[in-house]
Amino acid sequence: MHVLVVEDDERVAGHVVKGLKGKGWLVDHVADGRQALFQVAAETYDVIVLDRMLPNVDGLKILQTMRASGDSTPVLILSALGDVDNRVKGLRAGGDDYLAKPFAFSELLARVEALSRRKGVVQETTELNLADLQMNLLTRTVTRRGQAIDLTTREFALLEYLLRNAGRVVSRSMLLEAVWDYNFDPQTNIIDQHVSRLRAKIDKDFDPPLLQTVRGMGYSLRT
Repeated sequence: MHVLVVEDDERVAGHVVKGLKGKGWLVDHVADGRQALFQVAAETYDVIVLDRMLPNVDGLKILQTMRASGDSTPVLILSALGDVDNRVKGLRAGGDDYLAKPFAFSELLARVEALSRRKGVVQETTELNLADLQMNLLTRTVTRRGQAIDLTTREFALLEYLLRNAGRVVSRSMLLEAVWDYNFDPQTNIIDQHVSRLRAKIDKDFDPPLLQTVRGMGYSLRT
């Protein structure tokens, strides 16, 4: 499942993003209302978690713009404005659900899952594939052409992220945030080291190679 989190509070955003990624979902995060509008126009999401008070463009305006353009993506509004009048305003602006801050992550997760069911999203992906490369998320195993590939925990997480973004170029910064869950200097060679080890395991004895380096941009897993 692909979720967009629009939240300018770094602590709240980090908590939500980390929790949703822990479900195995693909999660994007922006902290600015104008960025959110660009992101919604550029990507397709299953659910959007939207803060109401944002820099540049507020959450209600984002909702109104989405609905006016015909975008029916389910939206869960997050807001410190939890009184009845404000909840009604949020729902009338086009929100599908409204959660007041502070909140328990378990409740937010349950509401996101409920919105995704309403849209008919398949909740759990148990297997990721590209060509003859297969990853089973339940057994935590990886095979290529039927041969088992032994990966470390970090290599598994790196490959999972690449598979979920197969065909797309992912930058070093994206990998650092998604797989290591904190910010390094994007120029650090920690990514290159792990990618090199992963490539040796999934590509060295197989053809064609799947893990590509895109010069000046990052990496892409593709046929």
